[in-house]
Amino acid sequence: MAEFTMELNDEQKEVRDWLHGFAADVIRPAAAEWDEREETPWPVIQEAAKVGIYSLDFYAQQFFDPTGLGIPMAMEELFWGDAGIALSIVGTGLAAVGVLANGTEEQIGTWIPQMYGDQNDVKVAAFCSSEPDAGSDVASMRTRAVYDEAKDEWVINGTKTWATNGGIANVHVVVAVVDPELGSKGHASFIVPPGTPGLTQGQKFKKHGIRASHTAEVVLDGVRVPGSCLLGGKEKLDERLARAREKAKTGGERVKNAAMATFEASRPAVGAMAVGTARAAYEVALEYATTREQFGRPIIDNQGVAFQLADMRTQIDAARLLVWRASWMAVNSRPFTAAEGSMSKLFASETAKKVTAQAIQILGGNGYTREYPVERMHRDSAIYTIFEGTSEIQRLVIARTLAGMPIR
Repeated sequence: MAEFTMELNDEQKEVRDWLHGFAADVIRPAAAEWDEREETPWPVIQEAAKVGIYSLDFYAQQFFDPTGLGIPMAMEELFWGDAGIALSIVGTGLAAVGVLANGTEEQIGTWIPQMYGDQNDVKVAAFCSSEPDAGSDVASMRTRAVYDEAKDEWVINGTKTWATNGGIANVHVVVAVVDPELGSKGHASFIVPPGTPGLTQGQKFKKHGIRASHTAEVVLDGVRVPGSCLLGGKEKLDERLARAREKAKTGGERVKNAAMATFEASRPAVGAMAVGTARAAYEVALEYATTREQFGRPIIDNQGVAFQLADMRTQIDAARLLVWRASWMAVNSRPFTAAEGSMSKLFASETAKKVTAQAIQILGGNGYTREYPVERMHRDSAIYTIFEGTSEIQRLVIARTLAGMPIR
């Protein structure tokens, strides 16, 4: 077990500086354009692929960092560059992780390379879980997958929403209900290969922020996939469903808490994204405050501005520490006895909204225009309190954990 530390080692610093350089030189100069276009920034993704950032190997190296700091460090630097473009770069990772977590070695080797493509022909993948009536309430999912034993095929019907890369992806990973009586325990994940009939893009959302990231509905109408596209295989699914049916009778609440631990472990990464956006806005505000003069002196000489900057920096550092603690706990299999994963996501996301708003205030009228990036950063920051569980859901998880109550 790696000791918890707030000091990056030499290798981590090298990776951080490399990512920061890419964010500064490639992502930031393109940010305003792709925000206005509201389109997937394919040229930037291709550049990320050429240097090795857009690849499974890179994210695997960070994920298996024994200190737990690899992923949050990478997320912070990329999202410091721009949240919309960064999400376009890391969005495929959601689907890849779904396959890594549940797939067989053959499925991993077959499908993950197709998710990324190569530097000359980059691809993206989509993870499709949320539905119009099932966001935080995953037990209400309606998309159904029914096994056709005669053809060894699964038939999937339903509509997914808020899918990053939905409809434009080369490979879709779809979560569907296979046993409605088991609630969230009756779900399974399926690969939908490229060009599969019946899968279409529904509404593409025109969003308040993260506009460079493609978000859309995915409609599945009689989609048929081979039995080999069930992640983990049918034998493993049948065994898991049988265990779930038994535990539902005797220890269902314990199963729910164990499942929640998995969600807890993923939330610090979103917190790190929020830290990156908050830090970017703070740095713009700090530079502006030290160079903008009013009444013959820099505006940072005014306590009203200086104290805001002091609070902003304090909140950012506190958020990062919560994210790093939770990330270290997750990689070292430490139990989240106080919902530390949700704590990190809650505090970091709320900090991003607050800090970006303060940055606009410090820049005054300039901050409200698109000539300065803090306006875009403020719009982008709103998403952190919504996806991967709203702030209200995080508070509910924390409160119920502290009270020793089951999390539903």
